[in-house]
Amino acid sequence: MSEPTPEQKWEARYAAAGGYIFGTAPNAFLAANAGLIAPGAKVLSVADGEGRNSVFLAGNGADVHAVEVSPTALSRARKLAAERGVAIAFEQADLLRWSWPEHAYDAVVAIFVQFVPPAERPAFFGRLVRALRPGGLLLLEGYRPEQVANRTGGPSDPAHCYTEAMLREAFAGLEIERLDSYDAVLDEGPGHSGPSALIDLVARVKVRPGT
Repeated sequence: MSEPTPEQKWEARYAAAGGYIFGTAPNAFLAANAGLIAPGAKVLSVADGEGRNSVFLAGNGADVHAVEVSPTALSRARKLAAERGVAIAFEQADLLRWSWPEHAYDAVVAIFVQFVPPAERPAFFGRLVRALRPGGLLLLEGYRPEQVANRTGGPSDPAHCYTEAMLREAFAGLEIERLDSYDAVLDEGPGHSGPSALIDLVARVKVRPGT
């Protein structure tokens, strides 16, 4: 039997849930740093899920493009956007096979995108960076390897988790404004609930003279 595709895997997970797996409130890290994104900024929200983050960003005045692989998650996201009265450009796509725009966004938001196989992670991180314009902002949050023992969300394989050394090396070409490892209690629906080992990255594309 062949392995399920990313769409099949995530669609099965979302379809089996009776409601929003990760809640409808924005991720706390994103909410805390939302002031870094100016109203009207063009923002890409990758693996957007059921819309909690894209809807929040659009409510703050951002021009949001949200990409998600699961049709059920997208349906819930569109419902949430309609309820909140915001417009978002939703797109269904497998981010590992997507034709990524380059130098197109003022900010890229990547919250818990730890489904990416470690072998494909360098290329994926590179696409996040190339999607940004000069001066563009990357907001990324993930789990550290210690999260596996918590069993409160995230990957079961520590190889899918992040460390400070990994992110510092991967995004060495950016201006890293913040890179923090810490523990916190998450309350983001049943999918992320309880003590969590987190890591946050805030970084910008360097502006070269003359650009």
